[in-house]
This record gives sequence, structure tokens and C-alpha cells, in this order.
Amino acid sequence: MANKFRSLNSNLFQLARSSIQRTWVRPRTSFPGRGSGFSGNRKLLGALGALTGTAGLLIYALESSVDASSDCVHPAHQHWNHKGLLSALDKESVRRGYTVYKEVCSSCHSLQYMAYRNLVGVCMTEAEAKAEAEAITVRDGPNEEGEYYERPGKLSDHFPSPYANEEAARSANNGSYPPDLSYIVSARKGGEDYVFSLLTGYCDPPAGFALRDGLYFNPYFSGGAIAMGKVVDNEVVSFEDPNVPASAAQIAKDVCVFLKWTSEPETDERRLLLIKVTLISAFLIGISYYIKRFKWSTLKSRKIFFIPELEAQAKREAEEVAKAARKAKEQECNKCENQNEKKD
Repeated sequence: MANKFRSLNSNLFQLARSSIQRTWVRPRTSFPGRGSGFSGNRKLLGALGALTGTAGLLIYALESSVDASSDCVHPAHQHWNHKGLLSALDKESVRRGYTVYKEVCSSCHSLQYMAYRNLVGVCMTEAEAKAEAEAITVRDGPNEEGEYYERPGKLSDHFPSPYANEEAARSANNGSYPPDLSYIVSARKGGEDYVFSLLTGYCDPPAGFALRDGLYFNPYFSGGAIAMGKVVDNEVVSFEDPNVPASAAQIAKDVCVFLKWTSEPETDERRLLLIKVTLISAFLIGISYYIKRFKWSTLKSRKIFFIPELEAQAKREAEEVAKAARKAKEQECNKCENQNEKKD
């Protein structure tokens, strides 16, 4: 019975091996339908690429037409030192921009997602940031008696909002709601260029342009009428550094850099990480290429041949090994039987 099973297994093994050899171990040109399948895939990839390119061109054309039909002037591109791939934010400009925000912008706009602790190590020391926080009053509580109380600010406190709620903000600004400035640079198309142009672009309205009471003309704002008046002008703030002129352009530039930092506080860390990843990746790519050539060279250069003579030789050797194993097993069985007979 065991011999029958071994014979059946051997026949199945031979059948499977011959099937695999007929399917794979042959010249490349003998694969049925290989050329037509590859050609079909190539056509599919080409059609997909053409469709993707057409969709991209259509989106670009639609965006250009929308921009062309806009009723506001497109902001001019300004030179920003932090726009370089490996450039960092000007921390002195961030500090001056904070001064502009505190003295000019904070009366209407909030920075609800920024805390005083975020200033530490960026444009202020811990002592300076703590002094800025203690200058505000925060309503906290309840205490042990269930009452709310006021206390000096701490580093963990966020920048205070100028209004208690949205209704109060609209009431104080003729129905317009001053937006939060935490992410204003990232939220507006054009980024710093738009904010800079908006702050410095106030002018007299053209002939025939009617403005309602409480609105001001700004060609960079959608519709041209904006509820915020011109707040950036020469000498509206005083900088700590006497060598920096407090001109309208400088003030607008500094507050734009500050708002860029509030929108993306991790900008410098991300660029520093880019440098580290680039250096490490360059080293690892070289090592990976060497290992790839070393490990895969045998697999890429090997050739598989079917040689019947070697197969027959391997079959004979396998039969001899099996025969020797059977003979050794029979001898062991006979030895055990003889030992049992002697004991009896």
C-alpha cells in the first residue's frame, strides 16, 4: 500500500513539474499572447495619461477664466526672504509683526489658535512672553465657591479676543465680522502677497463706483468695498530697532511675516527636517543600490534550462537513496525480530 502511494505521489510530482516547465521554462517569444497583452496595457496606460492631461488642462483653463472674470485686482508678487527652499522666517520681522498686530490689528481681529507660549524661542524669550501674557486679564473659574474671577494671563493662555461673541463683533463693525487671523495667510489665495496688497492698496474709488456708508474702496478686495479702513500708514507704530523705518510698506511686510508664522508655525522645523531627510536619503540610496546589485545579480543573470539527462540521473539517484533507506529499515526490523526471539 505504501509503495502505491509513493508511486502515485511520484507520478503527480512529475506531471506538475512537466506542466510548469512547459508553461514557464521556454523562450520569451514563445509565450502565447504576450505581445498583444503588453500592447493592450500600453494603450490603456496611454489613454489614461491622455485623459489625466486633458483634465489638468481643463482645470487650469477654468481657473484662469475664473481669475480673469474676477472683479478684484490680482496682488503683485513680492520678494519674501522666507520663500526659499532652505530659507527660514526672519525672527526679527516676526517680532516686529507681533508689535503691529498688538497695537493695530488686535483691536478688531483675534488670534484664537495662538497661545503666548508659542512666542517663546521664536521672537521672544520666556520672560518676555510671560510679561506679555501677564499684561492681559483672563476670566477664569469657577473657584471653590463657584464664582468666576479674573486673573493675570499665563503662558498657556491664548491670545484674547477683542469681542465677547460674533454678535458683538458685528455690532461694532457695521454688520461685518472681522475674521480670525490665525490662518489668514494660508486661507487666502496669494498668501502674503494678498495680505500685503490688501493692507497697502487703499485708494480713492473710480468714477461711478458707489460706496455705502462705513465702507472703503480697496481694489484687492472682492467687490472693491471693504468694511476695514486703512489701518497701516507711516509711523502708526514704533519699532524697538531705530534702524528699521516704520513706513507703511515695512509695517505691512512685518505683519505679513508674523501672520505667515501663525499660519504655519512649523515652517522652519519642516525645512530643517527636509535637509536631514535629504542627506540621510542620499546616503541610504547609495547603500540600497549597492545591496540591490549585490543581492539580485544572481537572480537577474541566472538561466534555467531543462536537461532530460540530468533529470534521469536525479531520478536514479533518488531511487538508489530510497532503496538504501528501505534496505536499512528492513535490516533494522530483522535485527529487532532476532532480539525478540532470543528473549523468548
